[in-house]
Amino acid sequence: MIRYAKPTTLDEALALLGEGAWRVLAGGTDFYPAQGAKPFRDNVLDINGLASLRGIAETETHWVLGARTTWTDLVRHPLPAAFDALKQAAREVGSLQIQNVASIAGNLCNASPAADGVPGLLVLDAEVELRSAAGTRHLPLQEFILGNRRTALLPGELVTAIRVPKPRAAGTSAFVKLGARRYLVISIAMVAARLVAEAGIVMEAAVAVGSCSAVARRLAAVEAVLVGKPVGPALADALLSAPMAELSPIADVRGSAEYRLDAARELVARAVLGACGLTNDNSMVAA
Repeated sequence: MIRYAKPTTLDEALALLGEGAWRVLAGGTDFYPAQGAKPFRDNVLDINGLASLRGIAETETHWVLGARTTWTDLVRHPLPAAFDALKQAAREVGSLQIQNVASIAGNLCNASPAADGVPGLLVLDAEVELRSAAGTRHLPLQEFILGNRRTALLPGELVTAIRVPKPRAAGTSAFVKLGARRYLVISIAMVAARLVAEAGIVMEAAVAVGSCSAVARRLAAVEAVLVGKPVGPALADALLSAPMAELSPIADVRGSAEYRLDAARELVARAVLGACGLTNDNSMVAA
């Protein structure tokens, strides 16, 4: 017999998860398309009754995004400029109707290489809060998403929040996405960049690329190239030969591996310039 449960408290949800295997239903924007016409075989745990998991809070040490927080919630909430890349990505998650119900945690748990929210969270050094009846643990986002459709979520665990350390919520940021059309598209490549500058010099840089490897990746060598450089258009030139060894794109119907690599380099330059306030074009159409 297939079970359906809609708990109203987190403790109740965790107790149910501890009893056996469940498919967690949050916004449902990926849940139902993935199911297709197949009959349900799994128990369904609907967490849409857990009001405590929705919303954005500021603590002494972190910005905390509840797991059920929607992309529309994120866009509307006043946040530091370091979150601008994430807000720009939020506006690229499907249609407005999708943004109104799709959850941030669902985007992570779906673990698609093309998940729009991941690069913007990576440049913020976000961590995932995982709770079970046995306790709570926190994992860096880069350790939570293991591969295409694979996460580090253990049996009995539920993602309850995404946390951004206050020191990483500094600077300015931008997001750029390349797709086959302007709206409602799975990305060919996408980039988030965050820069912290003092006296016109880049003191800290974070750059992440999605859709160009099995999981979105931070580019350590690119970040190292940027640190110490004057803020301005010349930053794009400094990136022309920067190593991007972390990327390993595939070829598919949206583009070849070589095209994705070339596109990623161009998008990195545009995102970095966007973080400097020198461009605001965050969505591109493939030629």
